[in-house]
Amino acid sequence: MTTERVSPPVRANERETLRSCLDFHRATLAMKTDGLSDEDLRRRSSPPSTLSLLGLVRHMAEVERTWFRRVIAGEDIPLVWSAEGDFQVAYDATTATREEAFEAWQTEVAHARRIEREAASLDVTGYQPRWGEHVSLRLVMLHLIHEYARHNGHADFLREAIDGTVGP
Repeated sequence: MTTERVSPPVRANERETLRSCLDFHRATLAMKTDGLSDEDLRRRSSPPSTLSLLGLVRHMAEVERTWFRRVIAGEDIPLVWSAEGDFQVAYDATTATREEAFEAWQTEVAHARRIEREAASLDVTGYQPRWGEHVSLRLVMLHLIHEYARHNGHADFLREAIDGTVGP
């Protein structure tokens, strides 16, 4: 599997810039998993951390679901891997497979893209109960870019420890 990653445009409106940057980071996470087996993806390659590439993919499925479906769209749905709302459950990829993790992640990304495209503007708001605040779609997109960028840094170290692969 080879992931195509398109660089964000250097001149675009705000919404297209945010959308492109978010998609760039989504593709970056997928690239970090290219060519690895389920066993490699489950590997906790930076002890004592229990973090794995597959755990990151599962976590980002939860993040996409929470911010776009639960916050912006107001859907009353549980997390993907925890009906009790425990975000840490996604990180446990001990028995997870690429197929199930990526299917969940790609499903949530598709929902997120639909919700963003259907929103009248970046000023659309949703309620974030953990913060006790209404937040804009603009903030959600920026938050997701930040979340992916941070975790893509983790993915760099995890991938290098698995097979020495480094790079963008």
